[in-house]
Amino acid sequence: MSEQKLTKEDCLCLLRKKADALRSMGDSRYPKRSDFSEREVVAIKAFLGPWPRALEAAGLKEPRDNSEHLQKTKEKRIRAKRHRLAIRKAKEAEARLVPPSPTAGEDNRPSVKNSSK
Repeated sequence: MSEQKLTKEDCLCLLRKKADALRSMGDSRYPKRSDFSEREVVAIKAFLGPWPRALEAAGLKEPRDNSEHLQKTKEKRIRAKRHRLAIRKAKEAEARLVPPSPTAGEDNRPSVKNSSK
């Protein structure tokens, strides 16, 4: 009961046919993973990548504009780096202000003599 393996062209065809079927039923959505069998989904993702990229490869969805996404990612990384640097500087400043703690075995507490007679 070995089923024939799907090719990249088969995967593109499956996506396009499903989109056409959805449109003919009056549905304007993109094909979802749940519209396909597990075997078909695995093949589509193996050949075409993540689901949004697969829809783009089949010509069903406009490719996203990466320039805006890349700019947001860059800004996010810069903010995270500045935040890490601020935390590091705060820890270094705190370390300079706090006197070193006594070493193990040393007791810097004043001694109290037992004066009970």
